[in-house]
Amino acid sequence: MGTAPPAGTTGLTYRNLLDLPSQGGTRFELLDGELLVTPSPATRHQDSVLRIGAALLAYTRRHGGRVAVAPIDVWFSDETVFQPDVVALATQHTGQVESERIVGPPDLVVEVSSPSTRRTDLVRKRRAYEREGVPEFWFVDLDADQIHIYTLGGDGYGPPRVVLEDGDVRSSVLADFVMPAEEVLARIP
Repeated sequence: MGTAPPAGTTGLTYRNLLDLPSQGGTRFELLDGELLVTPSPATRHQDSVLRIGAALLAYTRRHGGRVAVAPIDVWFSDETVFQPDVVALATQHTGQVESERIVGPPDLVVEVSSPSTRRTDLVRKRRAYEREGVPEFWFVDLDADQIHIYTLGGDGYGPPRVVLEDGDVRSSVLADFVMPAEEVLARIP
């Protein structure tokens, strides 16, 4: 006899997630056994994801490592599986990449805001990334034209560094990675 799922969750697991039928651009994720369903993102969101992914790909070609953009499963446990907008792994962590998923915390996770995901990304998923040991988390806030950069320390994520559109985004976990914020925010053609 199994145990009941924690209060407030559906008790779903990664196996259940894999059994869901594909529905176009809809994303299915699990947060502590709760199913999160996200519709296809808007154009500016995708422009931002593409630009960040391209910059990180160029970086990994020079320095080693791996980068992936959604949809790719990042498996933390059978009950917590996300599809972040962008993930990057340093060379020493590329062994986490399996044929179907990434197992364990990437070095960098990027979530680009959408009206339907803002609270989940900035609060619930940020807490999960912190709990799961993701060293660096970026929340790209397209509504406010700023990037919040959270870095994991001894007490978890402290207050974020906030980068405005006229600044540069620098990673603390990927040495020498710098990208203009206006590019991250998809503000330039």
